[in-house]
Parts: sequence; C-alpha cells; structure tokens
Amino acid sequence: MNKLTIRDLDLKGKRVFIRVDFNVPINDGKVEDDTRIRASLPTIQYATERGGRVILASHLGRPKGQRVDKYSLRPVAEHLSGLLGKQAQFVDDCIGPEVKARVDALKEGDVLLLENLRFHPEEEKNDDKFAAELATLCDLYVNDAFGAAHRAHASTAGITKHVERAAAGLLMEKELDYLGRVINNPEHPFVAILGGAKVSDKIPVINALIDRKVDRLLIGGAMAYTFFKAEGFTTGKSLVENEMLQTALEIKRRAQEAQVQLLLPTDHQVVDSYEPVKGEAVVSKTIPIEFTNAGQVGLDIGVETAAHFREALRDAQTIIWNGPMGYFEEKPFDQGTIAIAQAVAEAADRGATVVVGGGDSVAAITEAGVADRITHISTGGGATLEFLSGDELPGVAALNDR
Repeated sequence: MNKLTIRDLDLKGKRVFIRVDFNVPINDGKVEDDTRIRASLPTIQYATERGGRVILASHLGRPKGQRVDKYSLRPVAEHLSGLLGKQAQFVDDCIGPEVKARVDALKEGDVLLLENLRFHPEEEKNDDKFAAELATLCDLYVNDAFGAAHRAHASTAGITKHVERAAAGLLMEKELDYLGRVINNPEHPFVAILGGAKVSDKIPVINALIDRKVDRLLIGGAMAYTFFKAEGFTTGKSLVENEMLQTALEIKRRAQEAQVQLLLPTDHQVVDSYEPVKGEAVVSKTIPIEFTNAGQVGLDIGVETAAHFREALRDAQTIIWNGPMGYFEEKPFDQGTIAIAQAVAEAADRGATVVVGGGDSVAAITEAGVADRITHISTGGGATLEFLSGDELPGVAALNDR
C-alpha cells in the first residue's frame, strides 16, 4: 500500500468527503443486507472520533441519471443511524446550495449522507464540472468504496483532481492489503476456486493466476461445461459458451505448461428441465459427468466433486474463491457451494489465508454460518476480479501516493 490512508490525515474540524459503497438491496424501504454498510463503519467511526465533519456519498442501483424513488439512499441513512448509535443526517441531493448549507452546518463528529450520486448523469460520465462541484463540499477526500474502484466516475476519480489530499479509507486499505498479498506474495500451496456462469468473465483472472503460479485451479459452476464440451463430453442443455471452446482448451494447455493442476467436476446434479412445474419439488439426480445425456441440464457439482475439491484445499496456505459452484439461488443446487464454503472455513481454521469475493460466494459463507471464520471477505465484485487480473483500478490510481 503506497497510497495515503485516512490515518495520514489530520481530520479535526475538517469536512471529510468519504466515498462509500452503500449499493445495498432495499425492500419496502428497509435495508435487506447491510454487509457493505458495516464494512465501512470503521472508517466512518475513525473520522467522527477524530473530529471530522463527515460527508458520505454513494450510488445505489442503476437509475440512469434520473431521480428514481426506489433508488433513494434515505432508508440507508435510517439504517446507518442505528448502526452508529447516533443520527446520520440525510439531504436529498448531492450538489447544490441546500447541500452546501447542510454541509457548512455540520459540527465535529456529525455525519451527513448525500442522496444517490447516480441521480445525476454526470457521475458515471466522470464529468469534470460535476466532480469539481462535489469537491467544493470538502477539505479532504477519502475513498472507501472498493466495490466501485474499478469505475472512473466523478466521485471515484474526477473529484481527486480538485481536492488537496485524496486518501484510502480503512476498508479500501484492507482490501488492497489482502488482495495484494494474494496476488504478489502468496504462501504456497496457493489454490484458487472459480465458479459462476461464464468462462469469458474470468479469462483475465485465470490467465493472471496461471502466470502467478497458483498451484491448483478448481473450476465449478456453469463455466465448467464450456471446458467439458471443448473436451468432447456431452453437456446436454447445460449452459455453454460455444465461442469459448478454443479458449478453454488454450487455458488447459497453459495450465499444463505452467504445471498448474486444473481440477474440473467429476460428477454433477442434473435435471431434465430448466423450468420445474410450479408447486412441485425439483427432481434432480447426481451422475458422473460422462453419463450426461442430451436432454439433461447440469445445475450443481456433485458430492464426489465437493469431496475432491475439499481434498485439494487440505494443505493450502492461500485460498481465493470467487463464484458459486452451481445454480446457488435455487435449492437443492446450493449444496455444492455451501460445501465449498464449509471447506474454505476449515482451511482458515487451520491457518490458511482465505479471501472470498463475489456476491454469491459471500452469500454462501453467510448462509453456511462461517463468515466470521474467513480471513477476508472482499466487498468488490468486478473490482476484485479486475484487481486479481492485474488491472489498475481508476479509483485506486487516483489517490495520492505516500
């Protein structure tokens, strides 16, 4: 971490603009999952305890530059008040005279949450005038929104050109520390588990991991079927990216040359239809991959695969996991993902450094009740993948160097 952090700043009496990632699910005006809000609490509390006048800014959803009520951050301000044990004020815009007046009225230790940045189209366009207007609200800028750091937006990149000092928040620092260690200085054996629907989403990460000498690469989820079809297996109606078949073979070749052990599922849970009859239980069966017939759909790894993958983690010192092992949203196809969640938690208990990222993987460790045993849970989706791929993140690059 060669970037300034909030700990390097004198916050007392200063207006501190903290870009957070409060892009959380809201239902009927209530926050459903506050993981991302809780992740930024240490930074917010650090700033308030040191006399900062705190201005919080975030996006929520994709309102496409329009004011959309369901994407208002007002329910987040109410939820945040409960977590902080004091009022988080709210203002229904992020620029303009009223916002400026509310900011100027803040006392030391006060917290004000601005309305959704994306209600203004200029945010995603990284419009310089909009960024400059955001900058007029503060003396110091802190980015704690790792989940949005791969976007060059006005509040993550543009604003830094108009502030005296731009630093990383405690969450941002923690993310860069753990992910940086995994990529640059992992303890071996180093095992990566990748899942999800598409090989195409993960190619840069797979290549980066092979280049950085991961010892074992475990591939599950629908992306495994592209590898199977490339090898000549029948995949039935399972999800396959036909345009990626050559790429899958190339990945296998590169892994072999680099002496990286690439493990694919040996069995899977299948059904005869994607669309079960409403009200009826899903009828699935577990079969070896090679027994798949033309009408079947693979929706999760099988028990044998889960056992093989668990064995591959037994002596691991560094583990990174991104992406589910199956159609995690529907039972019983969450079983493989839950089994991996329990296996990585056991590895962490043994002293391995375990980093988990991606919405479904994080949901799985929460559902399995093992979240508190994981070394680091990354709040980034796309940002985590891009960082692991070796790409520079605009929101990180924009911060001042130490």
